[in-house]
Amino acid sequence: MATKARAREAGERLLGAFLRAGAAEVTPDLLQPADRLLDLYGEDIRARAYVTSDPLRGEMMLRPDFTVPVVEAHMAEGAEPARYCYMGEVFRRQDHRGAARANEYLQAGYEVFDRTDPDTADAEVFALFARLLAHLRLTATVGDIGILRAAVAGIDTIAPRKAALARHIWRPRRFHALMTRYAGLAPVPAPRAALLAGAAEGGGAPWIGQRTPEEMQARIEVLRMDAEAAPIPADVVAQFDALFALACPADQAPQRLAALGIPALSPAIARLERRLAAMAARSIDTSALVFEASHGRSSMEYYDGFVFTFSAQDPALPPVASGGRYDALTRVLGGGREIPAVGGVIRPGIVADMEARG
Repeated sequence: MATKARAREAGERLLGAFLRAGAAEVTPDLLQPADRLLDLYGEDIRARAYVTSDPLRGEMMLRPDFTVPVVEAHMAEGAEPARYCYMGEVFRRQDHRGAARANEYLQAGYEVFDRTDPDTADAEVFALFARLLAHLRLTATVGDIGILRAAVAGIDTIAPRKAALARHIWRPRRFHALMTRYAGLAPVPAPRAALLAGAAEGGGAPWIGQRTPEEMQARIEVLRMDAEAAPIPADVVAQFDALFALACPADQAPQRLAALGIPALSPAIARLERRLAAMAARSIDTSALVFEASHGRSSMEYYDGFVFTFSAQDPALPPVASGGRYDALTRVLGGGREIPAVGGVIRPGIVADMEARG
């Protein structure tokens, strides 16, 4: 494992490259407010964050990530267009992953806020990372959460079902369980059935937890709508299974996605084609990239579009670099005002390790 000095040296080198690319350096506080920011991370990061309580500032956490605080600061006072970079420690529990992974390590990152041409911005970030990491001979995998979101939005079913599926895109097992139940291939969970039965018998449903009677009634109405809705057709379920399983060279992805026969994907496929063209214009060989439709489903929940990862051949190592587009996060932190944004992070410690091995 690289010493802290070697990891920091690699991080400073990456930071210098980001500065030369036109980014301004930022340094978010090591302690971040936990109450709001934890809700913006996926389940994985929420479970691994170091959280403490401050008598004056309330619940705080050691910085698990740079992107969220950078976005928060930009939406509060940043001008457009903007490019930011950073390098510093992040902290994540690793109890369930074994002692081999550090719970404190360096991240170097680059973020772009620019509404002019989001597809070109995606290509800019990816090409910059590809150039900086080319000597390590990594495998690059790309995906697009926007394609999955478009597929869910296009399902002919009631709005609450689509909302639940969209919410669980990042939880593959939960998504599959919901889709199976909505297709009539699995029974309604017993607690839901009991709640509906009690309501149908004249108000015998229990008031659960701290929910008000009005909140419980609204919940019962949603469950009733779900019980009365037509099943999602089996061929739609099969299309989703094929979509999630799709993996191919990136230059073949638009054609392979179109062949699935999901009409709602057309705008997302067109955007993928523009992004791939922008990558090719920056000398990226898209035939050498792996496209996985499910890529990013187990990473940060704030990604809502293009996602990418650079991985070493050693499966024991975490990703060397990762990133993606997070337009929706800017809307949440901007109070409804949205700015197209994309970025990524590199782990200098792993870069230093791989460089030392030759």
